Amino acid sequence: MSLPAPNLDDRRFQDIVDEAKRRIPRYCPEWTDHNVSDPGVALVELFAWMTEMTLYRLNQVPDRLYVKFLELVGVELFSAVPARADLLFTLTAPRAEPVRVPAGTQVSTERGGDEEPVVFLTDDDLRIVPPELVACLIQTEGRFEDRWDDLRREASAVRLFPTLRPDEAVYFGFAASAGANLLRLAVATGPEGAGVDPRRPPRVWEAWDGRDWRQVRILEDTSAGFNTPGQVTMLVPPRHESLALGTRRAHWLRCRLLRPEPGQPAYTNPPELESVAVTALGGAVSAHHAEPAPAELLGVSDGRPGQVFQVRRIPVLPRRPGETVRVVLPRHDRAAEPEEQEWTEVADLADATAEDRVFTWSGATGEIRFGPRVLDREGRVWQHGAVPPIDAQVTVTGYRFGGGRRGNVPAGRLTVPHTAIPFVASVTNLDPSTGGVDAEQVENAKLRGPLLLRAGRRAVTAADIERLTLDAAPAVARARCLPPERPGEPARLFVVPRVDVPPESLGLDDLAVPAELEEQIKAYLEPRRLLTMRIRIQAPRYQGVKVVAEVRAGPGVRTETVRERAEQALYAFLNPLTGGPGGGGWPFGVDLRLGDVYGVLHDAFGVQGVEAVHFFPVDLRRRETLDQVDQRVRLIPEALFMSYQHRVVVQQ
Repeated sequence: MSLPAPNLDDRRFQDIVDEAKRRIPRYCPEWTDHNVSDPGVALVELFAWMTEMTLYRLNQVPDRLYVKFLELVGVELFSAVPARADLLFTLTAPRAEPVRVPAGTQVSTERGGDEEPVVFLTDDDLRIVPPELVACLIQTEGRFEDRWDDLRREASAVRLFPTLRPDEAVYFGFAASAGANLLRLAVATGPEGAGVDPRRPPRVWEAWDGRDWRQVRILEDTSAGFNTPGQVTMLVPPRHESLALGTRRAHWLRCRLLRPEPGQPAYTNPPELESVAVTALGGAVSAHHAEPAPAELLGVSDGRPGQVFQVRRIPVLPRRPGETVRVVLPRHDRAAEPEEQEWTEVADLADATAEDRVFTWSGATGEIRFGPRVLDREGRVWQHGAVPPIDAQVTVTGYRFGGGRRGNVPAGRLTVPHTAIPFVASVTNLDPSTGGVDAEQVENAKLRGPLLLRAGRRAVTAADIERLTLDAAPAVARARCLPPERPGEPARLFVVPRVDVPPESLGLDDLAVPAELEEQIKAYLEPRRLLTMRIRIQAPRYQGVKVVAEVRAGPGVRTETVRERAEQALYAFLNPLTGGPGGGGWPFGVDLRLGDVYGVLHDAFGVQGVEAVHFFPVDLRRRETLDQVDQRVRLIPEALFMSYQHRVVVQQ
């Protein structure tokens, strides 16, 4: 239990007024009218109010000392985390030469009123390359048939999916990688492949990324499942590597036949492809919420240890190569060129020596600290890090600032390029940007500090690993560590990323652990784990559950409103991030029972009674509803519940 904090002065407004009135007869006996309408009493109440404010500020002293103590023991605020999104750049027209969108290109939302636009920076260069189709293979019955000559020859056609067995495919080979490019395949076909639903043909487009076949995102398909001349517009994954198939090596795209879903019609005859032409319309590149800050002069060193400098813009995002502190030494000869030194950022200065040119940089506050000088118990002086010499100019070469929940913008909002790029007509984000987290507040650090001091900074138990994983990055919403399934295997660390997505829109792809977040967690846990401990980071399994319920609406409440509120309550309750009895995410290892859902529906707005509740497990990948389960849905240890298309029927 926590120690009771002292109340330095517990007097309130009325206590001060009463005390002042009791002293009136002693100090001013001629003053006999003590009613609230008396001007003197009004002055007493005014000064009592001002005194109460002073006492309130006085009682904040323990909190300030507590925060200063946390700062003394090394508890720092987490910096903001930038939201991320893929930006799609579209060309004015197909080009015969590559088009480059440089890294660091700025794209923002439109300015609205007094609100500043949200700016994103691209992470890498984007190259939009004119595609060159060089091969066509048909895979059937486990072998590859080369049909490139047939496809190029006039008045001939290539039969796709010859036996109509699932997993048969047609492969298109390219001379160079089309990674992250937006391609348009203009196909000429006949009506031979009839039978399928033209809006939902049983096929999938995939690209080889060097390790596996990755699904290609289809933005538009007017070919009616290879039954009419049309265009297939697709966005190739960022990695598109070469592969040897049959006798040909190329960068492959394939269209693979799937087993029809229940109720989905299949091909009655194999479709035929007469010709195909490929053009590049644009490309997509990852970007993050940030703005660049140029080189900045922080000040001049006075030569003393432990100097602190402050950058102008915060929060500062994690530094990239080239974003560092530069010290310009004073010139003793005006004709000589100034000597510049680039210093190295470190996590702390504990192990630094007097010769190490190192510093720390707080992302949350923007403070840059140089090494302090410390005396040990024997009176010896230890300098933890070099100090810029007197009169040296301390500058930063540049940095990026931004981040926070403000960067979580809807799809189609990042449309304003800040620099003109030749041959690029427009830019947008196809999906909402996610992952933005605000900088940590002092109140949260006050709660986190004691946990850190009690448990230390070592990952020994499963609880230690979970706590340190949450400390590793604000983008981690939840962590669960389970022991190895078998001896010799690593412990399993399940991570739920923090996403700003409405519960009713949350999907499996939203909760995938980004590679950047995984690397950040690994880097944080590596120096803190036991030597023999191995940890595998992965996303939990998500068990889909659909609730079908019948409720009665209260008098005077619209049934549409009751249905909407009841379904919203179900989506929020059966949610990995906001669900569960405590609202902090559905707990690991806790089954779903009928009584839980009855309670949630009873508390929903406008619900007078609950008539029936039914549970249906769901395969979230295939989006298939399974057989009904009575009374309880069991949860496996490494899984969490996720909502899927709840339905509430309201009776008046």
